[in-house]
Amino acid sequence: MVRKLRVGMLLLAVVGNLAWSLSAKANFNGKLTLEIDGLKNKEGQVCVSIFASSEGFPSDRDRGFQKQCTKITDTPLPITFENLKAGSYAVAVFHDQNNDRILNSNVFGIPKEGFGFSRNPEIRTGAPKFSEAAFLVAGPNTNIQIQLKYF
Repeated sequence: MVRKLRVGMLLLAVVGNLAWSLSAKANFNGKLTLEIDGLKNKEGQVCVSIFASSEGFPSDRDRGFQKQCTKITDTPLPITFENLKAGSYAVAVFHDQNNDRILNSNVFGIPKEGFGFSRNPEIRTGAPKFSEAAFLVAGPNTNIQIQLKYF
């Protein structure tokens, strides 16, 4: 009887700890550090938008979950975002050389400034889909490297 009670208490403790652990992981706030590489020069700034869904990705910065523009001081350039909940995100980045907060393009729609995306998907005829750039934030620190492309 005592042995069954101990086993039952042990099982209850294990299940309780597992439930607390899963709950704690679902409610954490993580930090995302981006390393922006491939900058052509240090002119202007780098603008980053984080998207939590495909809505607006990658070009509608106003629909981004978080966004910021950072003056270029180092190459590669580190940019950090705090307080991200666990989940799937995609990042769009551009090198805003003239500080107008717009990815400038020519008359054919081809970007005149550098750009990049999380997971560095291959660029063919247009911007990638959210699913091609999506990554998971599932811990306290997530590090992503983004290689800029210039045409």
